[in-house]
Amino acid sequence: MYERKIPVDLSCPLRLTMSLIDSKWKSCILDELRNTPMRPSELHKALPEATPRVLDIQLKELVDDGLVLKTIYPELPPRSEYSITDLGRSLLPILDAMITWGEMNHEVFEKKYNANY
Repeated sequence: MYERKIPVDLSCPLRLTMSLIDSKWKSCILDELRNTPMRPSELHKALPEATPRVLDIQLKELVDDGLVLKTIYPELPPRSEYSITDLGRSLLPILDAMITWGEMNHEVFEKKYNANY
């Protein structure tokens, strides 16, 4: 059975939030699911830089935390779909603020990191 490598930190509200969306891909997964449910293969195509194993682990954690719902349809072959829950949707304003900050400061970091490559 899968066990989370880093436990959720309940000692402060900021750490709790960061514990739930701290990985590289969880925020991106929630952002992809904001408008429509997606099948695992669609998420893999939407986030090609993420390895399938990492994406599957992070989807499982999001489901376990109640931020994402996994629906398995009783058909052959089996089909599953992920959708954002109301709890997950409540994180979208935080993600939107992060996106806005990234857009506003993109040039600063583009200059910095393009100069190093």
